[in-house]
Amino acid sequence: MNETKNEPLEAVWWDGDAVGFIDQRALPHELVYGRATSVSEIVQAIATLAVRGAPCIGVFGAYGVALARRLTSGTEFADASARIRAARPTAVNLAWAVDRVLAAPGEAYLEAARVIHDEQHAVDRAIGEHGAALLPAVGSVLTHCNTGGLATSGEGTALGVIIAAHRLGKQIHVYVDETRPLLQGARLTTYELALAGVPATLIADVAAAATMREKKIAAVIVGADRIATNGDTANKIGTYQVAIAAAHHGIPFYVAAPRSTIDFTLASGDGIAIEQRGADEVRTFGGTPTAPADVAVYNPAFDVTPGHLIAGIVTEYGVARAPYAQSIPDLALRPSLHEVLRLHR
Repeated sequence: MNETKNEPLEAVWWDGDAVGFIDQRALPHELVYGRATSVSEIVQAIATLAVRGAPCIGVFGAYGVALARRLTSGTEFADASARIRAARPTAVNLAWAVDRVLAAPGEAYLEAARVIHDEQHAVDRAIGEHGAALLPAVGSVLTHCNTGGLATSGEGTALGVIIAAHRLGKQIHVYVDETRPLLQGARLTTYELALAGVPATLIADVAAAATMREKKIAAVIVGADRIATNGDTANKIGTYQVAIAAAHHGIPFYVAAPRSTIDFTLASGDGIAIEQRGADEVRTFGGTPTAPADVAVYNPAFDVTPGHLIAGIVTEYGVARAPYAQSIPDLALRPSLHEVLRLHR
């Protein structure tokens, strides 16, 4: 709940008898704080992207279950938890967090949600430390969508890596894809980079390939919403074409995400459900119509980048490399970072 330079924004928090959040739809022009006081408001905040980013909606959903338990019981509580779990289908973190809270001993749901939130901070810091070593001492990197603290309610994943590299003294310049149709890169990533003091340049999505060539991009790093065990990665729509362009130019393409984003039940990205969003997100720009009102629209919120295009997947445990069918399943056997930290206290 701060806007201090060089400090990440806290995107969600427990607020006594509600779940507090930054309404990301209002950024960058206004910093609006919201309070979800019912299950319907939790679901609505996720579905309308007031709260967004795979790890962040996981934390928010965890607090949502704790709130639901205070408001409901029995079958009503079960139904409420299921509604929260299904609020967005692609990001696996939401279902993972809801299930983890529901499994808490003695119905200690709020405590379990707080553990998930605290753990996210530790996980993001570890991702930043591991990923910073991948970026050049001096040079330019490109990123797509938003992966900072707003997207995780922690330190950030891909953007956290960039900011960690900046704090280490690396002279990084970031080229930020605008990320149509909802402009998460333009509205949110440039905002967070400015808060962190990291030099950045905004580009149109269609300029990504040209930017790679003309600006000598040294690396591309993005986040993830769901990762299959072969490395196939679902992320914000447009990521796939960025990965293809990076491969063409010989630029390493990295993914940064917590282990909770890996779906160990999926052998490939073919099984990832892709959310389809409303047509008016594409037919309009900033609320102004830009196309015929009846034109057909295809508006997937995510696409899947094949694992063979990914040079490394940065998690809290380090950098997983190909063959991912071996390195990713190994991560399922590792103790949680929270457990490791608890044992070393």
